Amino acid sequence: MPSSSRSLLLPYLFSCALALFALGGLWYGIGQPVTLADSATPSHKLQCVSYSPFDKDQSPFDQPFVLRPERMDADLALLAKRFRCIRTYSMDGMQALPALARKHGLQLMQGAWVSRDPLATQREVDALIASANANPDVVRSVIVGNEALLRKEVTGAQLVSLIAQVKSQVRQPVTYADVWEFWEQYPEVAPAVDFITIHLLPYWEDQPTGIDAALAQVTRVRERFGEQYAPKDILIGETGWPSEGRQRDTALPSRINQARFIRGFVQLAEQNGWHYNLIEAFDQPWKRESEGAVGGYWGLFAADRAEKNILAGSVSNLPAWPCWFGASLLLGLAALLLAGRPASVRSALLLPLLTGLGSACMLLWAELALITSRFVGEWLWAGSLLGLNVLVLIYALLSLSARGGWRQPLFNALHQRAGWWLLASGFAGAVLMLGLVFDARYRSFPSAALLLPALFYALQPVVLARREALLLAALIGLGVPLQLYQEGPGNLQAIGWALVSLLLGAALIRSARLSRPAPSVRR
Repeated sequence: MPSSSRSLLLPYLFSCALALFALGGLWYGIGQPVTLADSATPSHKLQCVSYSPFDKDQSPFDQPFVLRPERMDADLALLAKRFRCIRTYSMDGMQALPALARKHGLQLMQGAWVSRDPLATQREVDALIASANANPDVVRSVIVGNEALLRKEVTGAQLVSLIAQVKSQVRQPVTYADVWEFWEQYPEVAPAVDFITIHLLPYWEDQPTGIDAALAQVTRVRERFGEQYAPKDILIGETGWPSEGRQRDTALPSRINQARFIRGFVQLAEQNGWHYNLIEAFDQPWKRESEGAVGGYWGLFAADRAEKNILAGSVSNLPAWPCWFGASLLLGLAALLLAGRPASVRSALLLPLLTGLGSACMLLWAELALITSRFVGEWLWAGSLLGLNVLVLIYALLSLSARGGWRQPLFNALHQRAGWWLLASGFAGAVLMLGLVFDARYRSFPSAALLLPALFYALQPVVLARREALLLAALIGLGVPLQLYQEGPGNLQAIGWALVSLLLGAALIRSARLSRPAPSVRR
């Protein structure tokens, strides 16, 4: 072995070991399982859970929409092992549900969907009355409308009239369900119902509550309502926590946080004798269209009905983390083989570390894309950013390698367009930043998509179109304080995105200065 190669071997191996340790720590840190006290056991069933009978590929907006009786049958068989009751929201296509509930020993809190369409609402109400009267042994209570006041689809007076119509024709207790603030905004509704049904979702509060304070917030509201509306009973009609999605203030979605909330709430409710319904039985991917990625991940089970270990057993934010770790190793190995021999001691140290960073960023972005992407446009956008990372990583690795043979023309081709890759990164950063400033509520933070190009180009500026680079840097830089102000100081995801954005802005400015035209010389 030549002496020059031997001098590079030790730092190269050291850097490989460091990158391997970092990758292992990253994926294990994300996927490390946590043990919590179980809330549901074979001998202890929970009270009630929200149920929507849609398969993972279905949406209530599908045309034509057809429910699958075999899916509903299997769902109720699964839920009957953990719950005594299920809550539904609409009567559309649910004619078979009471018989299936009876078959599996489940009670129903059956709901009619109340909307701004009076004819559709009346059909729902009529179907609810008919089902309640035909199945008194299964339907234990009825719910006339869900968050219709929040959506401003009916007035308080219209809702009271609908409730009175149902109460006059059924024997079961009648209620209406909404976020707790709307019971206070529409005081005329409470006297019309037999019991109060409130939704307590700390993640969705106007001032979101982090997981450490969420149960205390639930307790405060529940106790206040119990005093305010006594002697009427209070049902917590929806409470839960999302397992995926963007952070809001200090409220961070994750499987572990979902399990912490659900198991802690169940213990709290049973100690205090509260009546409750958990949201929800299964993840509902279709909800991402109206609520962003987080809307699809409130389920206690996955959309394919796989166990998430939210109710019992050890729980992990990424149960398949060994697979992601293995994929990052394979991707990193392929990248190092592409790069070949490092050009210097500095390159020997940087090559494995840059490879590890690149593989981690690309796989984290791919994992986020799987969670967030809803339609073709979003998949194409995610794929474009993934492709951009591939190009930047190849260019970065070849720039550090002792190029020869086929590597040199490949590097030359990439080098000629290196400024374009940075401008593309800046354009993506500006678009994403504008979205997070002007329409942030349902958008996830895309830090993993741009960390690699931001870091590499900040360290190694390139020649590019100066005016465009400065404009993109200005848009990104102006957005940083605005989005941080909106998100609050406790949002670590927002802070991470701000740091990546500042790094990307610095990369654009450095390259713009490098690209400054030479001053003219007077003769």
